[in-house]
Amino acid sequence: MDIRQLRYFMAIAEEGGITRAARVLNIEQPPLSRQLRQMEQELGVTLFDRSGSRLKLTPAGERLRQRAQGLLAQFHETVQEVKELEEGVRGVLSIGSVVSCISLLPPKIEVFRERYPEVTFKIQEGDHYQLGEQLEKRSIDLILARLPFEASGSAEHAVLPLPSDPFVAVIPAPWSGRFSPGRIRMNELADVPFLSLKTEKTTGMHEKVMKECREHGFEPRVIGECSSVAIIIALVAAGIGATVFPASVMASFTLPQIKTLPIADTEVQSGVGILWLTDRYLPKTARRFIQMFAT
Repeated sequence: MDIRQLRYFMAIAEEGGITRAARVLNIEQPPLSRQLRQMEQELGVTLFDRSGSRLKLTPAGERLRQRAQGLLAQFHETVQEVKELEEGVRGVLSIGSVVSCISLLPPKIEVFRERYPEVTFKIQEGDHYQLGEQLEKRSIDLILARLPFEASGSAEHAVLPLPSDPFVAVIPAPWSGRFSPGRIRMNELADVPFLSLKTEKTTGMHEKVMKECREHGFEPRVIGECSSVAIIIALVAAGIGATVFPASVMASFTLPQIKTLPIADTEVQSGVGILWLTDRYLPKTARRFIQMFAT
């Protein structure tokens, strides 16, 4: 069995049929069928259940799929590593970022592009769980996220912590007269309708804000839990409620309907970091990008 056959097998597993896999691989169907039979004969097992309209992996096939995925990723990374010994910094840098960290990227990308003009970017947004899955699949090279990083799976992440981010109050502009000019105290949020950033799986920021409110002697009157920063900003702009966000989040939103106020009596901070897998080869583009954040 060789790398080419493993690629064929993975294509059949992903497409659920030889005809579709052949189309994706841009080869004829009969040679692909022969390769599959040869693999099964060599291994002495049946890799696919052929009883339905769609091929399904047998237990033996599923185990091979799990192993093949890692082997192919390792092979690709080895080829990439060897090529980069003689090449400059070029290619595609794939970055995943939570929405609340997006505003940190543009200034760094601008500088990076000046230094390495042959590098292009692919940027993907998602929550911790979505980005963690993409990182394990090698769809992205690194992640910019809030800390601690909440993700499933057994992958080990290296983390470069970045400067912490203070929390600020985000209120509808017409509410400004309710509070002291230019700032707000935490307990002044006790009686306002509160909007919280929370998903089914990522609750870290929500819990940190709730804990800080309780330490100031009140339980926030939460009227909505939202999975999106943009949704909360739209609701605040409409005068529906207020929220507490890391200050850098608001760098991407300059709406006249919204007022951002520093919080005078809290030192709560939001951790930020760059994460990548410890067990994979990190492309030169990603290494240079991380180094730029570190300096």
